[in-house]
Amino acid sequence: ILDATINNSKIVLQIDNARLAADDFKTKFETEQALRMSVEADISGLRRVLDELTLARTDLELQIENLKEELAYLKKNHEEEMSALGGQVAGQVSVELDSAPGIDLSKILADMRDQYEHMAEKNRKDAEAWFHNKTEELNREVAVNTEQLQSSKSEVTDLRRTLQGLEIELQSQLNMKAALESTLADTEGRYSAQLAQIQGLIGSIEAQLAELRADMERQNSEYKILMDIKTRLEQEIATYRQLLEGQESQ
Repeated sequence: ILDATINNSKIVLQIDNARLAADDFKTKFETEQALRMSVEADISGLRRVLDELTLARTDLELQIENLKEELAYLKKNHEEEMSALGGQVAGQVSVELDSAPGIDLSKILADMRDQYEHMAEKNRKDAEAWFHNKTEELNREVAVNTEQLQSSKSEVTDLRRTLQGLEIELQSQLNMKAALESTLADTEGRYSAQLAQIQGLIGSIEAQLAELRADMERQNSEYKILMDIKTRLEQEIATYRQLLEGQESQ
């Protein structure tokens, strides 16, 4: 019975340890699940940022297209104005050749053309530089966000792998717990049967002891009766002997 009690206590201790381990794994699982939800929320935020950056990039591309169209329109207007000025200057040259032969209108027109071309080239370079800077910034931001997204995906993959490992380990612990509980139930049933059998044997032995005690008490009472009878007989024999000795002396 003491060995069975000790084994039962050991099994109960193992069950408690398994329960504590299961609670620990449950806590770890909840922590990893919360971390996973946080990472997924971060990924959703990064996706929104990426969408915003994509929209901003599209907007900038549209602005660049509009600037290109405006630049082409300005070039076209400049060419038309230069053509008109060239016609006017040609008419003025043909009219005023005799009156002012010292003014070089072709040089003035060439200077104006150079100034307009220089301004148009400067505007085009400025627009291209601004476009390249914005494109580089967007590319850098997209690269950083893509790297963060890949890192977050790898973290989510690692967390998912860890979660699967924890779920497998938790399942194994639950199976071990079920096996231990089944073993404990079988052990309790077996030892309960043995304990009932031992209690039956103890009851039978106690009944036999009660019978032996009753027999001993009965024998003791009979022995006392016999001793009393013996004592009375010895007294009577002594009395008869005294009587016989008195008669002989007379």
